[in-house]
Amino acid sequence: MEKTCSACGQLFKPAFVFQIAVTANGQRNHYCSLECRKDGLGDEAFRAKRARRIAILNQKGGTGKTTTAVNLAAGLAERENDVLLIDTDAQGNVGVSLGVNGEKSLYHVLVDGVDPTESGVPVRKHLDVITSDSTLAAAEIWLARQNTDARSKMLFKRLNLMQVSRRYDFVIIDCGPSLNLLNQNALSYVDEVIIPVTCDYLSLVGVKQVLRTIKDVERHLGHAVRVSAVLPTFYDGRTRLAREVLETLQGHFKQKCLEPIRLNTRLAEAPSHKKTIFEYAPTSHGAADYNRVCDWVLSTTTRAEVAADSSFHPEPTSPAAA
Repeated sequence: MEKTCSACGQLFKPAFVFQIAVTANGQRNHYCSLECRKDGLGDEAFRAKRARRIAILNQKGGTGKTTTAVNLAAGLAERENDVLLIDTDAQGNVGVSLGVNGEKSLYHVLVDGVDPTESGVPVRKHLDVITSDSTLAAAEIWLARQNTDARSKMLFKRLNLMQVSRRYDFVIIDCGPSLNLLNQNALSYVDEVIIPVTCDYLSLVGVKQVLRTIKDVERHLGHAVRVSAVLPTFYDGRTRLAREVLETLQGHFKQKCLEPIRLNTRLAEAPSHKKTIFEYAPTSHGAADYNRVCDWVLSTTTRAEVAADSSFHPEPTSPAAA
């Protein structure tokens, strides 16, 4: 959908996150270029700190979303970045993994309007967590009763009102394995998505569903989101299927397909000890692989690339294993 540049008046189709800016009073402005954005917002606003907002999303369960969210957030925090980790899954696995149960959960932020900075529990140096629990089911019902415009953007409203994006360097959102109003809220807030993908054929189909969902969010909610990376997980290079799936992902996503997270028992054990992989087994393959993901996040620019191609059509791979 074409928009009019708020600075020069030119018609254009937004393709980058920087082309959309929301003012303190909620007004949405559009800019066709960085120069127009700078002219429209002014030098100080252009240089203002703004958190990089990342959702960890795959509608298929068991792909390592929570493991990725927890260890990415912890790894960035260890590098002295201020990080807010938000759990939007009613199972509450983020809190379980880190051994924390906040007095105020995401339910209180969404429904009661509690300040997110007060709900966030400091679990490690530079790392705060907003936990979730079974009350999110009630939050989902509450969201469904709101008007059409509000129900999918309530998280955006709550976090922006309290200037969360100015306080943190990164906001990481762990999404549940479904397309519900909570995940729509997450996608309406973030700029980018990292998709964890297990190395099997059904997960390839799941990636296609995520890409379609992101396109729907852009079309219906008017918010540009990009897939910044696809992260293969539970990778066992000894099997032919895993190698073929990795080759398929690399062939389609090119540089957006990160090096895989290798199958590692220590990653599965760490949550039972209420520790991140860096605390539980710092010399393990799992720690090395997630350190590599953290390095990639820090090395990539915050300026958005063009949204990911949604024409991904995975070819069937042989289930045979070497």
